[in-house]
Amino acid sequence: MTYQEVLQNAKATIKNCKVCPECNGLACGATMPGPGSKGGNAHENWKAWRRIKLNIDTFAPNTPVDTSFSLFGRDFNLPLLTGPIGTMLQYSDTDVTVAFNDGVIQAAAETGIIDCFGDGLAPATVPGALASMEKHGAAVIPVLNPLPNAHILSLMEQIEPTSAFAVAVVVDSAGLGHWKRISSDEGPGSKTVEDLKQLKAATAKPFVVKGIMTAKAALQAVEAGADAIIVSNHGGRVLADAPATADVLPEVVAAVRGKTKIIVDGGIRSGGDIFKALAIGADAALICRPFATAWFGGGSEGVRVYVEKLQAELAEAMYMCGARRLSDIGPEMIRYQK
Repeated sequence: MTYQEVLQNAKATIKNCKVCPECNGLACGATMPGPGSKGGNAHENWKAWRRIKLNIDTFAPNTPVDTSFSLFGRDFNLPLLTGPIGTMLQYSDTDVTVAFNDGVIQAAAETGIIDCFGDGLAPATVPGALASMEKHGAAVIPVLNPLPNAHILSLMEQIEPTSAFAVAVVVDSAGLGHWKRISSDEGPGSKTVEDLKQLKAATAKPFVVKGIMTAKAALQAVEAGADAIIVSNHGGRVLADAPATADVLPEVVAAVRGKTKIIVDGGIRSGGDIFKALAIGADAALICRPFATAWFGGGSEGVRVYVEKLQAELAEAMYMCGARRLSDIGPEMIRYQK
């Protein structure tokens, strides 16, 4: 199966997605919920990475490229995480979330990357994903919405005895429109440093905070004990005038690099984009929407085809810019186009 075949197959089965040749947030517009965004913010994420160009420099040893990556003491084939999708009802008339998570988790195990899954609203989502994790032996990070801490702690109790690779809380999803239909007593809300410290203390696993968009927030996450942060504006779905993640990544890197691991998402669509993120100073990249398209277009095989495409693109960018290992990638290998 080729990636073009994956896209063609997906057009027949996915909804709220136009299956563009590259997912850039334009055709889906402001469809909410679904893959769209507020005020075209998803497109702004994508466009910001397009403004960054790669500096060709082949004055380097003609040796193989190594895309391998380590996080929290475990080795992976490339610095990539799949993005969490809480419910596939955004893309399907029936709830196929458990099947989607199983397919992506299987492909993550086969390709040597990290999977993130969202807790969503359906009771079967978390236990289903945890069962798939154990079945396939993948490195999996449950990503929990910012509901009251008591609710998050109850989910963490389920997760703690399992082989979950880490546990994450996504703080920016408090702004999602569909959450506003839930009462303020039961729905999500903003978190304080003390809230996050309580959650951090409840797990022996690495603790990740997703939804960081300022240096200040990054420092607060570090204060709370975050072992990793994810620079993210929730795919542009929570605030129309939020900046692109590529534009805030440099200030976050300057503030907390070396104090915590830094992951970035938002409009990253190719191995070249992953290279750009690492050149700025991120440790890894997270991609979300295209994994839904890949799964609808070919199940776990479609996801595997997409990951292999990304790895080939990353290896090409590294080779042509003079990097043979991820540690060779630096800011001198990119330039900003006005």
